[in-house]
Amino acid sequence: MARYELDPTHTAVYFKVDHIGYAKTLGIFTDLTGSFSYDTETQELSDVEVAIQAASVSTFNEARDGHVQNRDFLDVTTYPEITFFANSGTPTDATSGTVTGDLTILGKTQPVTLNVTLNKVAEYPFGHKREVLGLSLDTSILRSQFGMNYGVENGLVGDEVTINIETEAIKSDD
Repeated sequence: MARYELDPTHTAVYFKVDHIGYAKTLGIFTDLTGSFSYDTETQELSDVEVAIQAASVSTFNEARDGHVQNRDFLDVTTYPEITFFANSGTPTDATSGTVTGDLTILGKTQPVTLNVTLNKVAEYPFGHKREVLGLSLDTSILRSQFGMNYGVENGLVGDEVTINIETEAIKSDD
């Protein structure tokens, strides 16, 4: 197995959530780190660790960002990190599968299953020239399961949040 580090310049964690039934609001986290161990031959996966800085959330509106960062939603002062840990994955074919792990938001941990597509495995064509995995992942969560209840009961903000991740993971030198 080899160790891979998420390339922060080529990683996007973004989400959509319903806003009063009119449209979905888009948000993105811009500060994160992550790594995992993976064997490209056997598709064995372990030691998945991702940490997202909650205060890095951007919804492309400064006032809304402040609201999302406060106690109604992410409470970034009390809970500065969102984390995901997993120790295995389940391949369904040569380029897809699932990873189930523990997602922690607002200090509450819930199991979450990510759908994973392996887009490409190849030596990077310039720069570091190391092996890179290109991955697309998606899932959905109910934010109320993490204690984030603002606007759920009255329908102002949806409970279901769809999450997408696009990343390039660079094979470590060691």
